[in-house]
Amino acid sequence: LLTDIGGDGGGKTVAESPKPSPSVSSSPVLPPGVKCGGDDCSGQDPETMGCGGEFATTVSSATVGTALIEVRHSRTCGAAWARITQATTGDEVRITAGGKAQNGVVEVATNAYTPMVAVPDPGSAKACATLTTGETGCTSTQ
Repeated sequence: LLTDIGGDGGGKTVAESPKPSPSVSSSPVLPPGVKCGGDDCSGQDPETMGCGGEFATTVSSATVGTALIEVRHSRTCGAAWARITQATTGDEVRITAGGKAQNGVVEVATNAYTPMVAVPDPGSAKACATLTTGETGCTSTQ
């Protein structure tokens, strides 16, 4: 209890307002449709988890043969993945970041992407491709 609030000398007793309890949730609030963040995204499909589309950007890219490889990053999800386009069936793509890696293979059509890896810094992620022709190549890290 606090008394004499305001210093008017009236000696009135005023009850102290209860303080709100601190939040125990460490999970960030995610936009509608986004289903994971950070480490929870590792190994997950970026499209299924809502991390692609408007929440993703290409942070680096390289050409390997006729294929384009990209490191895709979602700041919202705190994760990155590799994408390969203009590829052929059997071409492989890999993302590495922070000692973690995920792989993808072109099975149908001409593109594929890997599951995600959690990344605190998108510049630390690297995408690599191995084509059925034997050609290999990677994006550079920043």
